[in-house]
Amino acid sequence: MFGKKKEPSQAPISESDTNAALNSSNKLAAENTKILAVIAKDYLKDRKSKRRWNWVIRGLVLAYVGFLVFAWVAKGETVPKGSHTALIELNGLISPNATSADDINGSLRRAFDSKDTKGVILRINSPGGTPVQAAKINQEIYRLKDKHPDKPFHVVISDVCASGGYYVAVAADTIYAHPSSIVGSIGVRMDSFGFVDVMEKVGVERRLITAGEDKGMLDPFSPVEPTQVEHARDMLKEVHQQFIDAVKKGRGDRLDTRESLFGGLFWSGERAKELGLIDDFAGVKDVARDVIEEERVVLYSPKKSAWKKLLKDIGATLSAQLFESSWQLH
Repeated sequence: MFGKKKEPSQAPISESDTNAALNSSNKLAAENTKILAVIAKDYLKDRKSKRRWNWVIRGLVLAYVGFLVFAWVAKGETVPKGSHTALIELNGLISPNATSADDINGSLRRAFDSKDTKGVILRINSPGGTPVQAAKINQEIYRLKDKHPDKPFHVVISDVCASGGYYVAVAADTIYAHPSSIVGSIGVRMDSFGFVDVMEKVGVERRLITAGEDKGMLDPFSPVEPTQVEHARDMLKEVHQQFIDAVKKGRGDRLDTRESLFGGLFWSGERAKELGLIDDFAGVKDVARDVIEEERVVLYSPKKSAWKKLLKDIGATLSAQLFESSWQLH
């Protein structure tokens, strides 16, 4: 009555079922192998791509380093061989952050010291600059002329040679220009602004604390003190007299003293010749060929890279704004 439970019978596995299972397993293994192969291929491809980019980056770094080395080597400019007229260019604002005395004087020294230089021309296109920088160039020209008395030195004015630019020019043996050039402006100026009335209107109070009663001299946000203005004017007169002395030293009896030349006016090249501020009309090629008698002209001004020039132009623009709001030979 309670006998053993009869277990269900199992059908025997046929050979065809075994083969089907094996085929299914093989297909799965093949698919897995394909997936692994794709993953491995993608991995290798990614590694190759990264390796390729690493080489590209390394190549760019090496190229940049090579460029820096080349620029550093090229900076030491070679001295030209063979007889020639040396040309230096003075362009734009004369100031430490634009066209500085160091820049111009370095080029002047290379030009004068070259044994193949038959004469030196300084081409000027400048509205002026700081009195210190202009005076340094002027003084260096005289020193080099004394050192090389056999080498003539001439200035050729392009469009403008005013104030600090003319301060430099008067050290030349001869000054040439175009009849339409702007020449002169022998004076000194100090620029500023006053915001006192504006501050009162908008209700702003100036709080200036100094140690020294004149430390806040000519502060644009404080009322003008007559004694401070007089002090500044005396200082400008001293610098102005230095400028006048340099002009008289350089031009001598060529100046027409019948007209006031030192009041800050400027003239056309044609009128400047009549006043003795320049000697004649000519360009660089004319002076090289007819005066120095050496037509081959070699530029001694340092060549700047485009990147360096861009940076310097930005700095020059900012410094020009600062300098023009302070004091200048204009």
